[in-house]
Amino acid sequence: MPIKVVAENRKAYHDYFILEKYEAGLALLGTEIKSIRNGKVQLKDSYISFVSHEAYVKGMHIALYKEGNRFNHDETRDRKLLLHRQEIIKLENKVKLNGLTIIPLRLYLTNGKAKLEIALAKGKNLYDKRQDSKIKAMEKEAKSLMRF
Repeated sequence: MPIKVVAENRKAYHDYFILEKYEAGLALLGTEIKSIRNGKVQLKDSYISFVSHEAYVKGMHIALYKEGNRFNHDETRDRKLLLHRQEIIKLENKVKLNGLTIIPLRLYLTNGKAKLEIALAKGKNLYDKRQDSKIKAMEKEAKSLMRF
């Protein structure tokens, strides 16, 4: 079962503490999956929201399919996530009660189906981001000194 990663949200690890990860399917149109297979996806400013006990990904940009004519899709439309009812209720409650957010981490293809890895996350403050960059710099320096 090979996995082909189509898009990653690298900025998410910089801006958020990742608490839990989940895998969700996507309800897509025909031209959207074709565009995803071509790798024309951007997750940068997307997030997950809940509407009447259903989860939707908002702000995910899937480029227009080049060969699609009038049946092409809207590039930034809201796309429904396919999750179990218990998972949706659990995530919705954590977002409401704890002030957390849900963000997409990566989009990948497995067995011909598009899957979205989403994460329950807590936003980082500026001092947290600085601390992380200091730690990374120290690790990088220690690694370079180990080579000699």
